[in-house]
Amino acid sequence: MATKKWPPPTPPADSPSYERMGRELSDALIFFHEAVASHLGMSAAEWKCLGLLEQHGPATAGRLAALSGFTTGAITGIVDRLERGGYVRRSPHPHDRRSVIIKPLHLNQVKRRVMPIFQSLGRAMAVLASHYTAPELAAITAFFGETAHVLRRETTKLKRAQQPRARSDR
Repeated sequence: MATKKWPPPTPPADSPSYERMGRELSDALIFFHEAVASHLGMSAAEWKCLGLLEQHGPATAGRLAALSGFTTGAITGIVDRLERGGYVRRSPHPHDRRSVIIKPLHLNQVKRRVMPIFQSLGRAMAVLASHYTAPELAAITAFFGETAHVLRRETTKLKRAQQPRARSDR
């Protein structure tokens, strides 16, 4: 078994292939989820927030903001639109009168609508994966897991840097 080198070697700063690959993957992911969301009549932000509610269960606006990285103000607008679309319902918080719980609705119907899309994607990805060996797939899986970790860390860092802005900076 090969030992993992950490930290991994840094690619040359002037390497366009790393930048291009990252940008193309990022764009493809965002545009794919935008198309899925459009299929349901919502934005990608609404789709991803509905997904967070499906994954984590009912939540307050503050919790949904923390999970998504959106501000509570942005979450209010997203939840308003999801509620108008019949995808969520606000319910009084049982322990905090100042707060509401956002509950996802009709998740089975949503899943049935998007299931063919993700089944098609799964089949296409299985064909792609069949071109790689088990060790190569393990390396790819590790790379994507570590990429997700780096992205979450960099997102947190970026959001922390934005918080102390003064009104005159806006």
